[in-house]
Amino acid sequence: MKTLFQLGVLAAAATAYFAQPAGAEEHWVIQYQYRDVDSTLTLNDVSFPDQTHGIACGYTTDRKGKDTPLVLVTNDAGNTWSDVKVKDPCLSLFFLPDTTGWMVTDKDIWYTEEGGRNWSKMKNSPDNVLRVWYFDHQHGFAAGREKHVFETKDGGTTWNPLAVAGTAPGDPTYTTYGDIQFSRLNGIISGWDVPPTKGGPAWMDPTKAKAARQVPHMSILLQTKDGGVTWKENDSSIFGQITRVAMNPLDMALGLVEFKDEFDYPSEVYRIDLSTGKSELAYRDKAHAITDIRLFPDSTRSLLAGFETSGPIYRSPIPGKLKVLTSSDNAHWTEMPVDYRAVAHSVVLTGPDDKHVWIGTDTGMILKLVAE
Repeated sequence: MKTLFQLGVLAAAATAYFAQPAGAEEHWVIQYQYRDVDSTLTLNDVSFPDQTHGIACGYTTDRKGKDTPLVLVTNDAGNTWSDVKVKDPCLSLFFLPDTTGWMVTDKDIWYTEEGGRNWSKMKNSPDNVLRVWYFDHQHGFAAGREKHVFETKDGGTTWNPLAVAGTAPGDPTYTTYGDIQFSRLNGIISGWDVPPTKGGPAWMDPTKAKAARQVPHMSILLQTKDGGVTWKENDSSIFGQITRVAMNPLDMALGLVEFKDEFDYPSEVYRIDLSTGKSELAYRDKAHAITDIRLFPDSTRSLLAGFETSGPIYRSPIPGKLKVLTSSDNAHWTEMPVDYRAVAHSVVLTGPDDKHVWIGTDTGMILKLVAE
């Protein structure tokens, strides 16, 4: 049986279409922009568990290079934001559809019952965690570096290793599980095994970087169809890394694969049929580096977000213009109007439904989808 991402075969057979903006009523406006002249803000994650309440997290960097953790909170759909001081920079957020949430930092997992306005450190946080996912206040999963995946059924008092995570091939030192997604009983934990490479960033020597041969890496998918009771491990050798998976209750799913500068494209998005396990290419464009994907409950709408590339090096120190695309069939994509001032190296999408959506950027901006 084929794995979800036999990318080499599927990419050659599939075709994606792209449409230019056609004056749609919906567009993206900047709601928040960090304006301190003596520092910059990097947002690592944003979460809107409902239509009015939002949380953003990251860190500020001053002129001397000192980083200060920061959480932003809104209760009026992003019109105003309040600063919340925290002890450690946030890597990722997860919120239930209420005021209960978790914040993952490089050292610990923090917990809030007040919508992010106050945080308490969990006493028994597992090591090397990058992301968490909770079904409810008691049952959740945590995933991260060194093949670490854990499950808790008592709200984080105890964490038990998920045995199937360790069965994947590859050196644990270089194996990371970077994303967790569930839709009802369907769940996917995605990861990769990428040994370090010699040399500095590609932008330091663009000619050498483009001439370098991209080497396939191990991609890992842990899949469950019964809410995490049983799991199946699938692995395959592919170019790039599966960095995001999006799912919805309509048996739809998208997978985002990101590449280094040596590859022909900065990213590719695949549509997945959860009922059959088949996948095919949904979108790729040399001019757009996609960094996040989003599906919504009981909706056929899909969103892709990223930035405009420039030249042969996709990921340069200079941020690119923010780009957002929408589709109702995961085959034909329309570019949405975005405030021209919005730029980024990386973006995240969040929102409870397809009419209430926000974007956070690593350049300290938060944008909202509006219709006028």
